[in-house]
Amino acid sequence: MNDSFSVNDAANLGSEGRRLIPALADIKWVQAAMACKPIRVAVVHSCDAVSLKGAIEASDAGLIIPIFVAPRRELLALAASLGLDLRSFRLEDVADSRAAAVRAASLASSGEVDALMKGSLHTDVFVAAVVAEDSGLHTGRRVSHCFVMDTPSYARSLIITDGAIHIAPTLDEKADIIRNAIDLATVLGVQQPRVAVLAAVETVNDRMQSTLDAAALSKMADRGQIVGAFVDGPLALDDAISVAAATTKGIVSTVAGRADILLVPDIESGNTLAKALEYLGGARAAGIALGAKVPLILTSRADTSASRIASAALAVLVSNHPR
Repeated sequence: MNDSFSVNDAANLGSEGRRLIPALADIKWVQAAMACKPIRVAVVHSCDAVSLKGAIEASDAGLIIPIFVAPRRELLALAASLGLDLRSFRLEDVADSRAAAVRAASLASSGEVDALMKGSLHTDVFVAAVVAEDSGLHTGRRVSHCFVMDTPSYARSLIITDGAIHIAPTLDEKADIIRNAIDLATVLGVQQPRVAVLAAVETVNDRMQSTLDAAALSKMADRGQIVGAFVDGPLALDDAISVAAATTKGIVSTVAGRADILLVPDIESGNTLAKALEYLGGARAAGIALGAKVPLILTSRADTSASRIASAALAVLVSNHPR
């Protein structure tokens, strides 16, 4: 761990000849990741073309040193069909996807790898191995997912959470989801990030649980139960990201119009919002899960090469940031 690392110092870090990915070269935190040493990553059951190529591309970019954890025969057959040579990489032979997830968690617990990368297995199988009681990866926090979106129409990178793991989070779960997102925002160089707790309206309504949770989370932040950020809600999406909308509605808030983090009410709203920004709004997206002792690189089967590399870059920054 590099205790002197800061994403804000990225411009002063020598790249030592390492190439930037053209599609991501203007994103400051990706530049910072490219200036770090590569991290060791257990790639879990990369038994389809997309996940295997994604891991190789992140390795070629100088971000990760992959250790492939998968059924050896199946993985090598796939690599041969794609014209990929895996002889220079370490391979851990396991029976199936569940065994791959368990073995990868063990590698992380023993300190042999710095992060885990999801391959062609279900997210619940991947995460279950990490959160298992005997995994050795517990921190006292719940594991939650963050999308990091670089959107042309918004002045800063935007964290959307949780759109991949928690289906309908409780108040306590939302508090941990916020804490993980605050940690990620800090890694990305945002001091005292602004957290907007989203709902359909900006007033508390006892028939809408999202507004009750938002009010409670805001008060928890006021009382020091959530630290390191400004937290406000309930806020509708337009209130959170548009100063004009917030002004028109008469909302006075340190968060409104300038949110760094959007806490969504449930997995459907978070996943839909992130995908809408990516596919309709031209956003560049990355995904990572935090809360365990190592970061989890979570990508979708439909993710682009740039998205997979950006997600690996997030894991590099988290691994190099002083905890």
